[in-house]
Amino acid sequence: MWMVKNPEWFDVAVTPNLCGDIITDLGAMVQGGMGVAASGNIHPGQTSLFEPIHGSAPKHAGKNVASPVAAIMAGAMMLDYIGEKQAAQGVEGAVEGLLKSGEIKGLGTGVHGTSEVGDMVVNQLTSASASL
Repeated sequence: MWMVKNPEWFDVAVTPNLCGDIITDLGAMVQGGMGVAASGNIHPGQTSLFEPIHGSAPKHAGKNVASPVAAIMAGAMMLDYIGEKQAAQGVEGAVEGLLKSGEIKGLGTGVHGTSEVGDMVVNQLTSASASL
């Protein structure tokens, strides 16, 4: 209930796997949908895992229809975790800029091709680094 009512209260949730799956799916929908939500399973001193909340989406594999935004944002989380703060901020800024400008028109399947969104992010990063 508090996750829906006051999501800004939460930064980290420590839960068993099943509860975590439910809470992260709920959190994804509160923040804009499964297509944008990234997650990090952090194991300090061991191997950590970063992935889109929606998982691998095998029904969309190889069809160039799934939005890669959540996977790209998971990559940004990983960069931040390994200490590449500037790179993480660049990736996050590129995605944020594309969403705010309306270039990425939606996050569901069929709005943009997977590679099209990937190319948009790469172009945004390239033009941002060229202006430095």
